[in-house]
Amino acid sequence: MLNLRYRPFWIAASVVLVLGVVWGSLQTALGGEVPQGFDKVEHFGTYLFLAVWFTGLFARPRWWMVAVTLLILGAAMEAGQYLMQAGRTADVYDMAANTAGVAAGLLLAALLTGGWTQRIESWLR
Repeated sequence: MLNLRYRPFWIAASVVLVLGVVWGSLQTALGGEVPQGFDKVEHFGTYLFLAVWFTGLFARPRWWMVAVTLLILGAAMEAGQYLMQAGRTADVYDMAANTAGVAAGLLLAALLTGGWTQRIESWLR
């Protein structure tokens, strides 16, 4: 992780973010049918956001670990949906959308947003 002044905050925010994604991926109480294919946009956007978030916390040489961890998270959520048998369904296309989101997030980080937490912390000083 980058040497950040507000490291405890960034870690806590990251935990809340990941827990929110896990809850949103596995909960069955809310939501319902979404327009055909829109859930793929949700998957793509969520994993793009996660990739941009975590590339802000880690140095570029560690971004491969960010990507692998996010892909494992996505696969675990799909496996969880399959194993729960509670109204959520695992879908290989959801995993494809997750993967595309991670790839797009890494590209965006490489071009523009990587290390964004350091820029925010420099503004706060």
